[in-house]
Amino acid sequence: MKKLYIVLMFAVMVGLAGTRIAIAAGDMTAQTPAEVKVQLGDKDDTVRFFPDKLEFETGKLYKLVLHNPSPSAHYFSSEAFARAVFTRKAQVLGPDGKTIAEMKGNILEIEVYPGGTAEWWFVPVKAITVNDLKCTVKGHTEKGMVGSIIIK
Repeated sequence: MKKLYIVLMFAVMVGLAGTRIAIAAGDMTAQTPAEVKVQLGDKDDTVRFFPDKLEFETGKLYKLVLHNPSPSAHYFSSEAFARAVFTRKAQVLGPDGKTIAEMKGNILEIEVYPGGTAEWWFVPVKAITVNDLKCTVKGHTEKGMVGSIIIK
């Protein structure tokens, strides 16, 4: 019986050696966020994301800074992306750069008013490529305010 136990334990260990096991090291809440800036439109009212291709990595903390210098309101909306990240918080910044509102929980889209800035703090938890980034203001998607997001 002891031989059988040793053989089974050896088989399990060999089997696990070929498998990738992810073990989190350290305190993930203590990460310094990687800052990614996205501009929603421009002063000439161009209906576009700058940049329109974003790339993130699973397990890293990000601070996505959304700034809207245009005279129109814009949305940053991607349902597939929202389902692939853990949102730590989203916050609205006042003209002086200080936080005036903070939200927690699932964020499906963020509206940024003219001249406004919002920050979305999140950790990607699923590798995915999505092409559903868009501004949901009527007519903006059709005018080209779309983008893609890759999470590796």
